[in-house]
Amino acid sequence: MAGGKETPRQKMIGMMYLVLTALLALNVSKSILDAFVAIEENIQVASENEFARGMEKKNQLQEQATSSDEPSIRALAALQFKTVEEIDRKTANFIREVDEIKLEILKACGENTTTGKDQIILAPYSKSDPLKPTRMNLEKVEGKDKYDEPMYILIGESIKNPTGKGMKIWSDYNNYRSGITELIASSASAEGKNYAFKAPKINAFSSYQELSKKVQQAIASSQVHPDDHDIILKIYTALTKKERSIVNEVKDVHWVGKTFDHAPSVAALASLSALQKEVLTARADAIAHLRGRIGGGEFSFNKIMPLAYGPELVNSGDEVSLQVLMAAYDSHTNPTLALQNGTLHNVSNGIATVKLKPAGIGETVVRGIISIKNKRGETKSMPWEKTIRVMKPTGTVRLLDMNRLYRGHENPIEAVASGFEETILKGNGVNLTKKGNGWIAEPTGGNSCSITVFGRDKATNRQVSLGTFIYKVSNMPTPDLFWGNTPNGGDVNYFGNGIFSKYGPTEPLNAEYNVLGLEITASSIGRTLIVNGGAIPADIQQMLKSVKKGDIIQVVARVKPKKGNGPIVRAVGSWKRI
Repeated sequence: MAGGKETPRQKMIGMMYLVLTALLALNVSKSILDAFVAIEENIQVASENEFARGMEKKNQLQEQATSSDEPSIRALAALQFKTVEEIDRKTANFIREVDEIKLEILKACGENTTTGKDQIILAPYSKSDPLKPTRMNLEKVEGKDKYDEPMYILIGESIKNPTGKGMKIWSDYNNYRSGITELIASSASAEGKNYAFKAPKINAFSSYQELSKKVQQAIASSQVHPDDHDIILKIYTALTKKERSIVNEVKDVHWVGKTFDHAPSVAALASLSALQKEVLTARADAIAHLRGRIGGGEFSFNKIMPLAYGPELVNSGDEVSLQVLMAAYDSHTNPTLALQNGTLHNVSNGIATVKLKPAGIGETVVRGIISIKNKRGETKSMPWEKTIRVMKPTGTVRLLDMNRLYRGHENPIEAVASGFEETILKGNGVNLTKKGNGWIAEPTGGNSCSITVFGRDKATNRQVSLGTFIYKVSNMPTPDLFWGNTPNGGDVNYFGNGIFSKYGPTEPLNAEYNVLGLEITASSIGRTLIVNGGAIPADIQQMLKSVKKGDIIQVVARVKPKKGNGPIVRAVGSWKRI
């Protein structure tokens, strides 16, 4: 625009483009800031919902602790309520701390922090309701795009080693995570059994799966009640953030620096509100779990439904284990059971276990009467029955792709040893690897192979051969080529999409291929274009744009299966230029 050879008209056009670009940037910036305002509003509504959910369970627990007719229920509820009050104390401290920093940011940005329906602060933080964050309307913030003030307050000078108040929030957030999970574990202690969870300090992990595994290991190494494993895992992982990460090629950026670096004031406030919402969600989940420990023992049954469940199919001569219970039962009162056939094995936790050994092939009906007392000492009894189908052991194998195996391909198969606890496969001329609920079969040579199905009884470790199945072995068919989503033989007018190799809808084999290289020709180009991989480089795209309409573009690709040890093959395709 400032070149000496430009005419006044060219300079004016350049200036207009510069102004237009600036206006567009301002418009995008305003849209982003408005989005943060909407996000903050949604977070505040969610926080109110989580607060209400926690209060509902807390009030139910308090009512049980003061009004239950059963002393044991009152004592247990009072013990859990005491834990809830400690959780609320920790939660309120965190909510208050974050609210104070929010106000400090607003003041530093020169905003009006008085309360009113047309002000930023709609409802201020109150000591009389310490679990509810300050209710704000960020639409009223004048300096939505100010970021120096939040950065100075929360980060300080370095995004790698922050020294601002964000580090206090980071520390208190992690301490809250430890405190609430340890309280849940220790509150299960009763009748001489002491439970505890030693919360680890986990803030470095590569994936959620790794984080979950680390937390599970910490739970396993502590004395945690089995009923508390899932809730501790859920809350701990939900409150865990990665401390260090790479941001714009800068290594070891702290979470505080990553979150608040050059964050506009409304974005910083929304991020702080999100932390409050996460803490309130953890509180509500914890209280709901503690409330669930009490159960419904203070209520009388108005309906009783018998339920018997167990295996639907068994082998002749095998022992069967059934579980019979009341659908609505009191965990403090076990049922009694009268049987017409079978043997009563155990009664605990409201469940009666029956064992029997059916004879012959066909159907066996197990019957009896289950009884339980209500709070007035009255016995309620109902008949129950369970039908079991007894069958002869059989085995089968089903190929998921088609009725043959392919060389160099990870052929997925399923096998069932009916009537046995475990299915085992053994092969001749094929390697078999367990994967999930099925297997992967990879032929080792020859034109055929065999797979034998075994059923194993885990109790006796007895294996029974249930059949051998022979399958043909062949090479994998040549896959099809696709230009983006356009199959071989189609029309193309855009060349930015790469060349992909896979099987079309008419081929039942499910396998994907990597494209290693391409040779592209067309009569109007006059030469062969060589491409490494399947992506079309920009210079090749430009040359393909010169292909005359109606001309045929031919592609020869070198492809190799993504899985297995299949060979490199040549796949051919052609497309009409339109």
